[in-house]
Amino acid sequence: MSGTAPRQEVDFAGTVTVPGGALWGAQTQRALDTFTISDLRFPRGYIGALGSLKRAAARANCELGLLDPALAEAIEAAAGEGADGLLDDHFPVDVFQTGSGTNTNMNANEVIANRANQLLGAPLGAKHPVHPNDHVNLGQSSNDVTPTVVHLTAQAAITHRLVPAFSHLAASLRAIAEATDDVVKPGRTHLQDAVPIRLGQEFLGHAGQIERSICRFRSAQTGLAEVALGGTAVGTGLNTHPEFAGRVVAALAAEFDVELRETENHFQAQNTLDAVVFASGALRSAAASLLKIADDVRWMNSGPRCGLGEIEVPSHSMGSSIMPGKTNPVVAEAVGQVAAKVTGNDSTIALAGGRGSFEITVMTPVAAYCLLESIELLAGAATVFADRCVSGIRATPAGPAAVERSLMMVTALSPRVGYDEAAAIAEEA
Repeated sequence: MSGTAPRQEVDFAGTVTVPGGALWGAQTQRALDTFTISDLRFPRGYIGALGSLKRAAARANCELGLLDPALAEAIEAAAGEGADGLLDDHFPVDVFQTGSGTNTNMNANEVIANRANQLLGAPLGAKHPVHPNDHVNLGQSSNDVTPTVVHLTAQAAITHRLVPAFSHLAASLRAIAEATDDVVKPGRTHLQDAVPIRLGQEFLGHAGQIERSICRFRSAQTGLAEVALGGTAVGTGLNTHPEFAGRVVAALAAEFDVELRETENHFQAQNTLDAVVFASGALRSAAASLLKIADDVRWMNSGPRCGLGEIEVPSHSMGSSIMPGKTNPVVAEAVGQVAAKVTGNDSTIALAGGRGSFEITVMTPVAAYCLLESIELLAGAATVFADRCVSGIRATPAGPAAVERSLMMVTALSPRVGYDEAAAIAEEA
């Protein structure tokens, strides 16, 4: 892009200077000049899904007789390059932008139109024969495209990344539970000695937490499967063919191998982020589970000589720059930090979900970014936790030895001698 002379483009507000080799146009350039807030950009999955939607839209409009076949073919080819990641350098718009995501939708329209025109032999910026609004955005609005892409990307990430990662972690925890099921140790409540429990039972409880997290992900996906496409600007479907959305949604569901359907109530689909908020709640619940499990692992691994020391976790690095030989439960600590980030993202999403007026929400981009980030963080944390920590856990003799010293063994006497007498025995001991 830097080696080509800048070009001048004209839009509704006047003349705009665009980098010569850029596939984007005037509207994207205005967004770049305006939104200089952060270095955060939509992730690859989102841009890829947006390209896939534009490709399916061109095909549907052609089938419905609304788009010339030659133009549709060029748009499909260009959008396919976007879907495959070949045009990622041309999607530079900040996440912090217009609350409907209009700037990124227009970015896609301009990039795909310019690339299609290139394929047809026309110069960049020509807007002919392919126009970004009239052709690439035909039958669409940013107000139904953006929430549709959010739902689609989240659906795909949960299905193909998050659920497999959590299933893997659950299997790892169950394997450790089985391997340590004969190890008896003190139970603990309030960090105080309680009646005995098997180490395997503790890990079985952890596996159950993760398995139930997966069930919550599935519940969240029910809402994410319902998409806004077809409502255009305010939910009425103005300027779109009645069959357009159904055709596009079916194509996307098949391409991404996810459940997806056009909503029966476009007004709620476009004026709320309720499904995103609900999904984020499921992610936050999973983060809480991971934090609890990671902390249990840290406590049981504490020591090795002056703590509980009931388990050993794999050592991956030196734990101190000053204390030789020290190691720390570093993977569990990293998982805890992911849980904190996901919890913060959920707070952002909850606030964004309630922020809008009448027919549209106005914090969709940041909600989308946080949701997709949380999914990826949880999937990565679950995988690393399983492979680099849980699978290498080994029981030590400390747990069984501690049972022999535990005063709470007296609990077994209560049915015979009564609570008060058993308490007196414990006090004497």
